[in-house]
Amino acid sequence: MSIKKGQRLTLEISRIAFGGKGLAKPDGFAVFVDKAVPGDVVQALITRKKKNYAEARVLELLTASSDRIEPGCPYSGYCGGCKWQFLDYEKQLVYKQQHVAEALAHIGGIETAPVHKTIPSKRIFGYRNKMEFSCSDRRWVLPNEMDRDDLDRTFALGLHVPGAFNKVIDTEVCLLHPPLGNDILATVRQAIRESGIPPYGLKTHTGYWRFVVLRNSAHYDQWMVNIVTSFENIEVMEPLARQLMEQYPDVVSVINNITARKSSVAVGESEVLVAGEPFLKERIGSFEFIISANSFFQTNSVGAQTLYDKTKEYAELQGHETVLDLYSGTGTIAIYLAASARHILGIEQVEFAVRNAEKNCRINHVSNCRFVHGDIKDELPQLTEKSQVVVIDPPRAGMHKDVIQQVLRLAPERIVYVSCNPASLARDVALLSEAYDLLEAQPVDMFPHTYHIETVAKLVRKL
Repeated sequence: MSIKKGQRLTLEISRIAFGGKGLAKPDGFAVFVDKAVPGDVVQALITRKKKNYAEARVLELLTASSDRIEPGCPYSGYCGGCKWQFLDYEKQLVYKQQHVAEALAHIGGIETAPVHKTIPSKRIFGYRNKMEFSCSDRRWVLPNEMDRDDLDRTFALGLHVPGAFNKVIDTEVCLLHPPLGNDILATVRQAIRESGIPPYGLKTHTGYWRFVVLRNSAHYDQWMVNIVTSFENIEVMEPLARQLMEQYPDVVSVINNITARKSSVAVGESEVLVAGEPFLKERIGSFEFIISANSFFQTNSVGAQTLYDKTKEYAELQGHETVLDLYSGTGTIAIYLAASARHILGIEQVEFAVRNAEKNCRINHVSNCRFVHGDIKDELPQLTEKSQVVVIDPPRAGMHKDVIQQVLRLAPERIVYVSCNPASLARDVALLSEAYDLLEAQPVDMFPHTYHIETVAKLVRKL
């Protein structure tokens, strides 16, 4: 079959590919269809054509898969916050397990190591402890709003259309964070509208209001409101902070991050504590952690305990080991393992994360962890102490090739790799396979209604 851009085809979806798109194979040619799931029969429009594959979008759902459900969110299908709300949750877990297994097989060449069934999230809604909402001077209008004359199209506060930095939906309700977050967001939205100060233009790079970042402590049910602006205006910010803390007793911190940078990143060049505490407290298991406005923390607090329990199980610590924790962040994994090890050394290149890790150790009375600030590929060659276990929790891109070579040089007995990206996990495990066997991998669902999946992999040194 000759497939061309702009062509309309009737397609039967057979699989879900990593990235969340449905896969059809007319005459054996791969076509990836957005917002389609196995069992669907769709009329689709080819939007992109390459030598070995094509991409398409659904024009009409001719036959619905039995795996489909009615999404509870009015923005489902348009918002980039979650793309799988129309897919039955049990099926989400199955497809995530398949994604990990297929990545290991096709990218890593590893087909013998068992990939266990995905451990489900205890919460499938209201699970996110951090949400970032963008301000814009242009509202992206949903199809069912096109004919409404009462809409203010010069303002939006919400989430983006997938892949479009300048298309912001005015999001009134998001089901991924706890319900109180929607009330707080509504109050901030009203205050922004009444301020008379324009929101930031994503194309003009003028305006004041840029982002509203809401963080929640699942254990203590407390909130931090971090408002990112393009310049400081304490006369506007202080009354808003007072209103939030009076109206919502669970709001314990109001922060103002300030940045003039054009990049669309909700992190300030400077930070002002407007009211309350400078951080949130969160508890995972028996440990307490502080979370500042810009620090990294696992997005699903309840799911993080499941992830760390599996990490501890795979580490098989007996109390005498030295553990090397790479990409140690704010020290959560190191502290979680500390009681089972002799000593833990963490390496992290983000300086304020190292400071938070040290503070978290003091809070939890942990004295056998030490953290080094620096680039891992530069710090590893300087190590002289032998580590029996290495824990690796890298960003989505995975490990730098020089880091992999240094880990091979260190030759620990066991490696526990915590991954948020099956593709980079598979690539790195393949590079480690000259000296290590992958014994098993455990997917842990931290992100219901998205195709994202965390995986804990257990590797042991070959004899």
